[in-house]
Amino acid sequence: MPSTSATTANNSSNGTTGGTAPEIMLELVDESGNTIGTAEKLSAHQAPGQLHRAFSVFLFDPAGRLLLQQRALGKYHSPGVWSNTCCGHPYPGESPFAAAARRTYEELGIAPSLLAEAGTVRYNHPDPESGLVEQEFNHLFVGLVQSPLRPDPEEVAETVFVTPQELTERHARDTFSAWFMTVLDAARPAVKELTGPDAGW
Repeated sequence: MPSTSATTANNSSNGTTGGTAPEIMLELVDESGNTIGTAEKLSAHQAPGQLHRAFSVFLFDPAGRLLLQQRALGKYHSPGVWSNTCCGHPYPGESPFAAAARRTYEELGIAPSLLAEAGTVRYNHPDPESGLVEQEFNHLFVGLVQSPLRPDPEEVAETVFVTPQELTERHARDTFSAWFMTVLDAARPAVKELTGPDAGW
C-alpha cells in the first residue's frame, strides 16, 4: 500500500532534455483508484514504485491507423522507445480527461477529436533499463487525429501511423514501452468501437 504522505526529491528531471525542473506532484491512489495522497514524480517511480494515477491516449487517423510516438532520447524514463500516442499523469486534482487532452497538445501540438473514455487498467511494469517502476492506475482514452501534428522535439523523437499488421511487424522489430501492450489490450474494445470492424483492431 503506498504511503499517503507527500515525498520529495531534489533536482528531479521533468522528463525533457537536460537540466532540472521544479517538483511535479502525482496523485497516489488505492487499488480502487481513490486518491490517498501525493508523491513527487521521480520518487513515485523509484523501486518498488508507488501506485499513482496515470492516463494513456490512443488516437487514430480517418483510415483507422494508430498514431505511435517514439519517446525523446532525453527523457529520464524509457527514452527512445515506441509507445502509444500519448501517456502521462494528471496533476493532483486534475481530471484524467483534462490531463489527457492537455498533454496530447503539449507533446504533439494537436487537440484530439471525439476523445472518449475507454476504461482503466492497473499494472506493475519495471523498466529494466532505468530501474524505475510503473505502478499505475491508468485511465484510457481513444479519439481521432484531424489536424497536422506539431511534435515537441523535447518530448517526441518521431511519430508514425500504423495499421494492425504494421504494428505487429514494428513491435517485433523495435523496442516498445513496457506498458504498451497492457494498455492497448485494455483499450481494444473502445478502439474497435471507434475505428469500426474494417480497421482490424
